[in-house]
Amino acid sequence: MLPSPAVFHFLWEINTHLVKDGASVRTFGRLTSYLPEESKAVLTSHHASVQHQVSVQTTFVEPFDPIIGAQYFTLGEIDKSEGCSEATLRARVLNCVDGVDVALLQKAINEQRNFFKGRDDEAGAQ
Repeated sequence: MLPSPAVFHFLWEINTHLVKDGASVRTFGRLTSYLPEESKAVLTSHHASVQHQVSVQTTFVEPFDPIIGAQYFTLGEIDKSEGCSEATLRARVLNCVDGVDVALLQKAINEQRNFFKGRDDEAGAQ
C-alpha cells in the first residue's frame, strides 16, 4: 500500500495540533546538526523571530553526506511518541536544495494552500 500524498507543512507547524501522528509531510529547513551514529539530523527555520526545529530520522536515506548549514527538503512521516514533546520526521527523501529562494517557496506553498482551500470550498458548496 502506498503512503498518502504528503502535504507541505512549515517547520513551525509540525509540533502543533495541525500535524497528526503518522501524517505524510513535506517540509524544508537548514541542516544544523547530523549524528550518523543515531541516524538523526536536525532541521531549523526562523518564523516570527523564533527559531523552530524538527528532528529527522535519516535511516531510510542513508548513506547520507550532510552539508551543515545548507537548506534541505524532506518528505516523510511524522512520529509523535508518547511522553516526547517534539515530533520526529522519518525521512523517505532528504535532498539538499541550497540556493532555493525560501521566501518564494513559502509564498508558493501559501498560494497552493489557498487554491486547494478554494477548490474544496467550491466542491462542498455543490
